[in-house]
Amino acid sequence: MVEKLTVQKIKNSAELKIHLHKVKSVLPLDDFVLEVTFVEGGTKRYDVKPLFGEIPYFIDLKVNDLFSKVIVSPGGYGIIWNDNVDLSCDELWENGTMC
Repeated sequence: MVEKLTVQKIKNSAELKIHLHKVKSVLPLDDFVLEVTFVEGGTKRYDVKPLFGEIPYFIDLKVNDLFSKVIVSPGGYGIIWNDNVDLSCDELWENGTMC
């Protein structure tokens, strides 16, 4: 059965808010762990090591101290090391552990 689309349903769906957990700052810690502070005020720790086996580009973080050169991407939508290695704000929020 096809549901009838009403003006009220459209209005209700337009009122849904998408909540992004924008990154305010990032601090590289020992053992390839990041401490990420979000604009909303929460701080989480994110362990990068599991990504070494899943995403080949992440192996680069072990070379030439690249891991320590992490920065917040413009707008706070994630963090970046270079053109090939980055993480989204959603990944950091959803898979990080609260400090």
